[in-house]
Amino acid sequence: MTKGRGNASWSVWAIVALMVVSVLVLQADYVQATTYIVGDSSKWAFNVVDWPKSKHFNAGDILVFNYNPNFHNVVVVDSGGYNNCKAPAGAKTYTSG
Repeated sequence: MTKGRGNASWSVWAIVALMVVSVLVLQADYVQATTYIVGDSSKWAFNVVDWPKSKHFNAGDILVFNYNPNFHNVVVVDSGGYNNCKAPAGAKTYTSG
């Protein structure tokens, strides 16, 4: 009577299957990310207040800001910086357009 060999083989396959399922689940979240052009065809400009109202954003989504770098930039702020229209010291600023 053999002991343990059949159980070990089954355990290895179970671990491999679990790893494959885990990778697929993680990829599913990544695939669902959406890229948004801020302002749509109007591009990024002043008065795009209503633009996000028709969108449903999720973590991992990508926001693309198309703007004229001679006149504008994009600064990363938190809700306080946004509400006070003031960038904190050392805030990341994008100027690529």
